[in-house]
Amino acid sequence: MDQNVLRDDRERVMGTPHQEIVETCIDVADLAVGMHVVRLDRPWEDTNFLLQGFVIRDTSEIDALRSQCEFVYIEGRVERPEPAPAPENTNRTQPSGGFFGFFKRGKQTTPPKAEPARTALPHRRVTYINKVDLGTEMKTAAIRFEDAQKTAKSIMSGLRLGRTLDLNNARAVVNGCVDSVLRNENALLLLTKIKNQDEYTAEHSINVSILSAAFGKHLGLLEGEIRNLALCGLLHDVGKVKIPEEVLNKPGALTPDEFQIMRKHTTHGRTILMGTSQSLNSAVDVAYSHHERVDGQGYPRGLVARQIPYFAKLVGLVDTYDAITSNRIYDTGRASMQALEIIHKHRDSQFDKELAEAFIQMIGVYPPGSIVEMLNGEVAIVVETHRKHKLKPRVLLVREADKSVMMPFRHLDLMQAPRDGAGHPYQIAREVPDGTHGIVLKEFVDEGLILSTPVPEDPDRS
Repeated sequence: MDQNVLRDDRERVMGTPHQEIVETCIDVADLAVGMHVVRLDRPWEDTNFLLQGFVIRDTSEIDALRSQCEFVYIEGRVERPEPAPAPENTNRTQPSGGFFGFFKRGKQTTPPKAEPARTALPHRRVTYINKVDLGTEMKTAAIRFEDAQKTAKSIMSGLRLGRTLDLNNARAVVNGCVDSVLRNENALLLLTKIKNQDEYTAEHSINVSILSAAFGKHLGLLEGEIRNLALCGLLHDVGKVKIPEEVLNKPGALTPDEFQIMRKHTTHGRTILMGTSQSLNSAVDVAYSHHERVDGQGYPRGLVARQIPYFAKLVGLVDTYDAITSNRIYDTGRASMQALEIIHKHRDSQFDKELAEAFIQMIGVYPPGSIVEMLNGEVAIVVETHRKHKLKPRVLLVREADKSVMMPFRHLDLMQAPRDGAGHPYQIAREVPDGTHGIVLKEFVDEGLILSTPVPEDPDRS
């Protein structure tokens, strides 16, 4: 049994206050002598610090941290009075409005109580705005996406044949995708909704890379961190090249022995990336640890929250989302909202709570590329989401209420409260799978139909 659990039990018997070890992320500008630095915003190996974790003794160490890092994690003990007995999980109440409450509630006025082993999200250091509209970015994004898919396939097939990882090519492709995300993330996010069951492993890798980059942008990470994160996403599953095809692509459920073989892809990935000639510390961490869980029930090492690298927590979350929404040999992809509901349900057990909630906020209920049915029966494709109004995206109407083809297609911005022929405001009723009513997202993208007409902004609306 964990010694900390034994210690807490003894303290309860004695009726004394107990101490919690709390890890906090702070800007390097706020460092002071005496603080215990336990983690950096980058691998220790990328700095000149000899010790991995130390107590700041003098101002020269503060200067060294400020010259090499943007933020760090410090550890401290907080003494708390023993709380009154309460039913289990009473501190995990659902937010007002349940899952949809994430998109309807205002800002929190009272900060949450500090809890142990919880990721402190870095202070948003960069607030990004989209530099171009979706229509302008879509053509470039499609080229970047196709290049990235080819590179991902080449990486996986090359490694299977024993070739060396072409890291320069991987970085170049990732940087092209990150450039697109920084200009307007909606274009590539829409393209990640196009799923091909026969190309799952390579397609999944590039989707995770793009989604990770968009998540990093949402969190306000620095541009260099976003590029590193996206590379980690691309390479997170390279270990699967060492998994036998009959296990990797088995159409049915895996046996316990096969599942143990599949689990070894994390160790294989670590070995492959450690064997490269260039420094890939973050990618090694992610490949090895993206299946760890904050409750300690993950693999391969059963790490608990405070032991899991930050990028591994982030990529592990994105990995799960894309896997749930993808068509695989043994499972049909689910709607985005179903995937987010699963993530919401397992926050604080499988996923870090703060990261899970931030990811849900970024994706929104109806992300770009979703096919949605309106309350009046008409069907549309979501083209672009509003950062602060996720329930009212821009859409392209493509089917009438009787599901016949709408001619011509119509662009609507639900933020403008448009009304249908009966005078009722347009409102999304539900998301439906790709292919429903003959609507195949890839066909619309390939024919350039998604963005034929830009949607004008109404200056009178916020």
